[in-house]
Order: sequence, then C-alpha cells, then structure tokens
Amino acid sequence: MIDLVAFIPRAVGQGIPLLYGSTGEIVTQKSGNLNLGIPGVMYVGAISGVIGSFFYEQSINKGATESGFLMIFIPMICCLLGSLLMGLLYCFLTVTLRANQNVTGLAMTTFGVGFGNFFGGSLIKISNLDVPSIALSKTSAYFSKTFVKAESAGWFGKIFLSYGFLAYLAIIIALVASFVFNKTRVGLHLRAVGESPTTADAAGISVTAYKYVATCVGCMIAGLGGLYYVMDYACGVWSNDAFGDRGWLAIALVIFTIWRPNIGILSSILFGGLYILYLYLPTGLDHMEYKELYKMIPYVVTLIVLVITSMRNKRENQPPASLGLSYFREER
Repeated sequence: MIDLVAFIPRAVGQGIPLLYGSTGEIVTQKSGNLNLGIPGVMYVGAISGVIGSFFYEQSINKGATESGFLMIFIPMICCLLGSLLMGLLYCFLTVTLRANQNVTGLAMTTFGVGFGNFFGGSLIKISNLDVPSIALSKTSAYFSKTFVKAESAGWFGKIFLSYGFLAYLAIIIALVASFVFNKTRVGLHLRAVGESPTTADAAGISVTAYKYVATCVGCMIAGLGGLYYVMDYACGVWSNDAFGDRGWLAIALVIFTIWRPNIGILSSILFGGLYILYLYLPTGLDHMEYKELYKMIPYVVTLIVLVITSMRNKRENQPPASLGLSYFREER
C-alpha cells in the first residue's frame, strides 16, 4: 500500500512546476500563439534566478548583510526578466516577423536548455566545487519555508501546509487566470483574438498587443515553475539537464485540462503523482524488470489523453481556432 501522507506532498511538489508551465502555456494559447518553447522558458527562468541568487550569496559570504527580502526578491525578479525576454523573442519572431510557430518554439527550447547549461556550467566552475552542481542553501531556506509548522498539524499539515509560498502562488495564479478568461472584458478580448483575430481586429481589438502581452505573461508564469523546481523542490541545487521532460509534460497538461487553468490545479498534482509513482510501487529483485515500465506511466496517460481529446466534439473543449497560425492583417 502507498503511504498517502508521504506520497501526496511529493506529488504536489512534482506537480507545481507542471502547473506553472501549463498555466503559462494556456495564457499564451488563448491568444492563438502555440509556444512549444515552454521547456526552454522554464530552463531560462530557473537559471536566471540561480544567477541572481548565486551572486547575492557570494556577496553575503564576503561580508554583506543578509536580507530575507532580497533573498527572495533577487531570484524572483531575475527569473521574471529572463522569462520575459524569452517571451519577447518568441513574439518578435512569430508575431512581428510571422515565423513558423512550431519551428520557433522548438528552437527556443533548444536555445533555453543550452543557455541554462552554459551559464550553469560557468557558475559551477566559478564555485570551484568537486561536484557538478551549485547549492544555494541559504536562498532555498527562504523559498521552502512554510507558513506554519506542518508537523504540529499532523497529516493535515503534511498534506496541505508543508509547502513554500511559490506552491500556493501557483494555485492563486491559476485561479486568477481562470477568472480573467471567463469573467472580464480583457479575457473576452483575449479569447476573441485566439478564436478569430480577423473579427477581433475588425472590432477594434489590437491583435498584436494581446498576443505580445499574453505570450510574455505566459512565459513569466512558466519561468516561475523552473525557479520553484530549483529553489524549493530541489532544495536550491542546480545541476545541468536536471529538469528532465517536465516542460513537455506541462504542454501535454494543457490539452488534458481542456485549456482551463482551474482544472489544471488537480491535474498537475495527478501528473506529478504519476511521475514519481514508480518510487512507491513494489520493488526488489522480483519487480526490478517492471521499474522501467512504471516510469512510462505518465507518458502512456499523455497518449491516452491525446486520443480522448481528439474524439471530443464539444466546441468549448477544443483549442482556439487560430492556434498556431500567423495573422496577416493585410489579408482581412
């Protein structure tokens, strides 16, 4: 039997980066932009935060005064700026220059991973460490600090209260995004741009502005997922190529949630649980041959979801009509 009190917090920890990535991609796709560069954006967001935190911790070691506010603010602002630049680059290529969105997204993923590995490797060399990783334990302590002593609240505390502030922020952002899409004029305009940019343009809605803003905001949200993984889940340890394929699972999660961020909250925890399920299933000599099969579970579920999604006939469960298509205003 699986120990749920131990399993659920780890599933949530694995799911929060997916929630950030999927929420950011949903915001982007609502404008009609298909950003397959989310894995690269999350990588850049993470390494940008690591760079800011690394140099601040270096200054503390040289005698500077330690500030809890700056411990959180510096990596957060660096992460958001790095992710914003990735969003601006994507928009410049796909919206302004009208490059192919699929090719651009894949190129940005390759670029983002290479960018992160290059600067991560550089910081490791500066540190003169014997291990190929960077440990930002001081910064991680602030990011992973819980609001209350979870141990004192028993199983309830371990399941609901044992997370850093970025975990709760991810849920808040998903709920706010869902509210904006369904209850505000901005959300209505954004959905109009994603469904029919020609009609939206004729109604006086700036298609370019909405695409730029939605994509950049989406990238900044996704970048926070990378920062969470390093500073909270990985306890401040950066290692090159440590993200795995979480960015791609976040994109698959967008389809699973039928483009609804509020559904993504529980769905991300489900995917996070599937990602680590093999650690809690029977092991030993009698089950070693099944371990690799257990690791395939989240990908098998992803394929099943894609099949089921393709069979849906309801319009509200379909992606934006202009998703992945460049808008040529002169062809109206």
